[in-house]
Amino acid sequence: MANIEETPRKLVLKAGSTTLTLDKDSGKATLQQKMLLWNKKPVEFALSNIDDIAVKSNVDGLSGAAIHHSVLHERTGEVIVLTTEEAKDAAETVNKLRGFIGL
Repeated sequence: MANIEETPRKLVLKAGSTTLTLDKDSGKATLQQKMLLWNKKPVEFALSNIDDIAVKSNVDGLSGAAIHHSVLHERTGEVIVLTTEEAKDAAETVNKLRGFIGL
């Protein structure tokens, strides 16, 4: 399961090389990701641009195993993959994020 640190005004999700910070005081979300050994430039966007957070499930073509991602949908149409987890863990992650934002 993803590591989630939550206070009433701030939530930080850490999963692998992804860190998502949701800050109600600034009204912004900050997404930081690492590619191999390098940090990618952080991406900031308004919390109001988030229109959904959901679990997206796929089946691996080679093994046939189910793969579950928690994904963040922006009003612009962009979809950001946050975590890859077991189905139950992905659902718990999504519920916490949705509850924090009020979706």
